[in-house]
Amino acid sequence: MGAAQKTLDVICIGRIALDLYGQQIGARLEDMTTFSKYLGGSSGNVAYGTAVQGLKSGMLARVGDEHMGRFLREELQRAGVDTQYLITDKTRLTALVILGVKSQETFPLIFYRDNCADMALTPDDVSEDYIASARAVAITGTHLSHPDTRAAVLKALELAQRHGLRRALDIDYRPVLWGLTALGDGETRFVSSERVTRELQDVLHHFDLIVGTEEEFHIAGGSTDTLEALGNVRKVSQATLVCKRGAQGCSVFEGAIPAAWNDVTLFSGVRVDVLNVLGAGDAFMSGLLRGYLNDEGWAQACRYANACGALVVSRHGCAPAMPTRAELDDYLLRENSVLRPDKDARLNHLHRVTTRRQQWSELCVFAFDHRKQLVDLAHAAGKDDSDIPRLKLLLLQGARQAAVAAGLKDNSGILADTTFGQAALNEITGQGWWIGRPIELPGSRPLRLEHGDIGSQLIGWPQEHVVKCLVFYHPKDSEEMRLEQEALITEVYHACCQSGHELLLEVILPESHPDQDQAYYGQILQRFYQLGIQPDWWKLPPLSPRYWRDIGEVIDRHDRYCRGVVILGLDASEEHLKAGFAAAADAPCVKGFAVGRTIFAEPSAQWFRGELDDGQLIEAVKLNFMKLIGYWRIYRPARP
Repeated sequence: MGAAQKTLDVICIGRIALDLYGQQIGARLEDMTTFSKYLGGSSGNVAYGTAVQGLKSGMLARVGDEHMGRFLREELQRAGVDTQYLITDKTRLTALVILGVKSQETFPLIFYRDNCADMALTPDDVSEDYIASARAVAITGTHLSHPDTRAAVLKALELAQRHGLRRALDIDYRPVLWGLTALGDGETRFVSSERVTRELQDVLHHFDLIVGTEEEFHIAGGSTDTLEALGNVRKVSQATLVCKRGAQGCSVFEGAIPAAWNDVTLFSGVRVDVLNVLGAGDAFMSGLLRGYLNDEGWAQACRYANACGALVVSRHGCAPAMPTRAELDDYLLRENSVLRPDKDARLNHLHRVTTRRQQWSELCVFAFDHRKQLVDLAHAAGKDDSDIPRLKLLLLQGARQAAVAAGLKDNSGILADTTFGQAALNEITGQGWWIGRPIELPGSRPLRLEHGDIGSQLIGWPQEHVVKCLVFYHPKDSEEMRLEQEALITEVYHACCQSGHELLLEVILPESHPDQDQAYYGQILQRFYQLGIQPDWWKLPPLSPRYWRDIGEVIDRHDRYCRGVVILGLDASEEHLKAGFAAAADAPCVKGFAVGRTIFAEPSAQWFRGELDDGQLIEAVKLNFMKLIGYWRIYRPARP
């Protein structure tokens, strides 16, 4: 297969596992009580890391036929990794690692890898056509520790040589995975072993690039003197050797190994405060491969690699901590001034917005997160609140039927509350819909949260749920009112950044204020951006074309990664909303609408009064929602 026909830059072969990271920094692993779930395993991390750096990567491995195997597959796919040869193993479970951060030097971890899926890789799993479709293969060393996986790796290397691929090895030495320590001792990074040295040296001649820490070259070279170990590796391999030297940076050896470190070029790294070194090597490899495979030279490749490692050591987790290309490039423009990447607002925002789980080109949202309004409708019909949860399930059915009939595909959404809509939220979660949940106490001014502290709320929220916060705000409010509301919104925004949830900030000028000039909305957005609040979404009332242009300019100036604006409805008539959609037709920042009472108010009132049965309610809601989608389509035709 010629170079022009290559569809992948690199295929990663080796460990892929589920990481459970303890959230209590500084605690013993024995005492940790909650864990974050991440993609892990050295090869899985590198596949992910290279993909978010802009390379076309593929993953050749096995995962279990269960929830965690599907999670790993979906995480890779979201990053753009090719998973057609991520094989589902019907008889083994996905590998698992449980780990924690005790201190800057202590990272207890336990590998659960007894007969796990990724160690069941065999030569039959390695397709010649698949290997030939790439420009490189990247192997991690654990798969050289077992006869079956070793045979699979050797087959891949032979095919890679036959088809002219570059072949890279990350030594990735874990003594416990070679049977050299107690099963619970995953933290130990070096144990000398003549057997391991011999088994590594038997295959090193296959590689064009070999990467490792000083300790990893000690095992590969059979000496605890690093230069001597590198010299021993050179005797059996002509590969370029890249030796990671911790916070100092790294060195590259393309020919003979010098006798003294004074004769070795050091590609320095940037010093940062260390939270967690786990995953830093995989990030280093990801950055190095970006430069290596793009032929940017070793100085630039090492610059990428060192910077990737520096960013990851300052964060929690491995794969999710890895920088995207946009984030890395921004960091490299400012690297000497960013000593705490984890505290840098710009970097953290870039990481947040360039690792989003799903893209939304537009949104048609049925909002039935209303609480007080539905209570009032129920009471007016002589009903109590107990019927509202069932009503919301029926509203969801109407939304789903309308989305199918209108061909919304992946652009449909709902806003629903936990007070009455928890069953509806549970039913639609995981179905690929956009899902928003309100947190404000209905009608509160100054803003209050319905269920108290935002941080404690978000612990129990699915990650895909969007935090919706409505604030009645006016630039001419009293200073006390403005500062109080701004402080709470800032707290909500930072909680979302910490938890990873997206934020939709809904802003409405209070009806009680006589000055309702639409020009204020641009000023309000400007004010929130000045406060450092960068919501993923804005929700605003219909505006005139002039003011939509102002809004678009404010967003473009402050956050080009903002997902955009959705138009709210309040209790507007269909014709009023249609006119609002028309006014926003030429506003790129407006991505859709989130409308509720216009769709559900009258059918719900009739249902409470017994004038509509369940099926009739669903049909009425479906038709009303479809009518609004049709109005939206007049001005924003569906994309093919």
